[in-house]
Amino acid sequence: MNRKILAAGSIAAVAALALAGCSGSSDAGESTDPDAPVTLTLSGWSIDTTPEFQTLADAFTKDHPNVKIELKEYDAAEYNTLVTADLAAGSGPDIITQKEVKYVTTFQEGGQLLDVSDVALPDGISGADSYEVDGAAYAVPYRQDSWVLFYNKALFAAAGVAEPDGSWTWEDYADAAEALTTDASKGTYLHRWQSTVQGFANAQTDTSVLDGDFSNLKDYYDNTLALQDAGDQVDFNTSTANQLTYQGEFGTQKAAMMLMGTWYTATLIAQQASGEANDFEWGIAPAPQLDEKTTGTDNTPVTFGDPTGFGINANIDSAKADAAKQFLEFAASEEGAQALAEIGITPALTNDAVVESYFAVEGAPTDDLSKFAWSTHDVLPENPTSSKTATIQGILADLHTAVMSGSTSIDDAIKTAEDRVKNEVG
Repeated sequence: MNRKILAAGSIAAVAALALAGCSGSSDAGESTDPDAPVTLTLSGWSIDTTPEFQTLADAFTKDHPNVKIELKEYDAAEYNTLVTADLAAGSGPDIITQKEVKYVTTFQEGGQLLDVSDVALPDGISGADSYEVDGAAYAVPYRQDSWVLFYNKALFAAAGVAEPDGSWTWEDYADAAEALTTDASKGTYLHRWQSTVQGFANAQTDTSVLDGDFSNLKDYYDNTLALQDAGDQVDFNTSTANQLTYQGEFGTQKAAMMLMGTWYTATLIAQQASGEANDFEWGIAPAPQLDEKTTGTDNTPVTFGDPTGFGINANIDSAKADAAKQFLEFAASEEGAQALAEIGITPALTNDAVVESYFAVEGAPTDDLSKFAWSTHDVLPENPTSSKTATIQGILADLHTAVMSGSTSIDDAIKTAEDRVKNEVG
């Protein structure tokens, strides 16, 4: 396996408060009685449908009976803003889940995260670089999703189209989408997020959003707009107006293919089991590639994805600090990875045993290509760790909407975005 990681909205308003409201405890790293009762709070979102938090908490406390972990739920859409506000008010959680890498520096610069460089990480873990600032680690990864191609084997068979074999370029993908489109279903579905175009463009051309040069986006948008104009995928405006969900489009067989993050695996399995999604056979293939240099199962496909991690409140009580660090170490470990894999969550650490656990989940695909696509790829970050990232991504979100809605040409949108970055970011 080859996994490689290279290393604002309303949240900014409360970040300033945090500078005054948070200062790290001077004795946070002092050792304490390892058997003393400890209660830790852990932030999360959508807890009823996001089982990873409770799964890791239960697995950890099973071997640490003196530790109790209480989940503190936040609204998923406003997670970063609400957590930052609680931290500024002195009521933040002990363990802070890092939902989006682009806000890591907001927490770190606000003095809200403890330096966790001394937490041991296993060899081969992905995403650790995303939590490093000036050589120090402020969180550890426990999960690392990547973007792949989901496809409906039944619709491929009905259309007489050969299934993906790991060798596809974007041209092959477009050809398949055309051949698969019928009156009843589209060849593919592309969700409205900027990631669906820009993530692949930046990863596969090895371009960072921090560069301020977005010319690499042109070919990828041209390809996407061609699929939209041909009617082989639902157009952006229709998807927006009807607030289509990617789960509904693929899960009810309205599209034969869909580019999506590996987190969708667990969702699709659960929805097929509950009847919310149709019962059909599906698989995972590597995302289409820029050229043949990275296609085929003898090569390593290039895709993108950010890790999800755990950090520790810099204001944590010194009696809790050791236990919190032990939880972080567990979450990143192979034991933690196995616990996540067994519920269909993609851990930051993968090896042969973890792959087998992941695909042993009832309802998961069992073919070799699905295992290859999930476990073998170069994953480049969508969001480099920088205080500039959130603002630049906001500008690029505007570019995406303008281009996909047809209100602006790609050339004009690129120039506008580059000018805005120069003027607004520097």
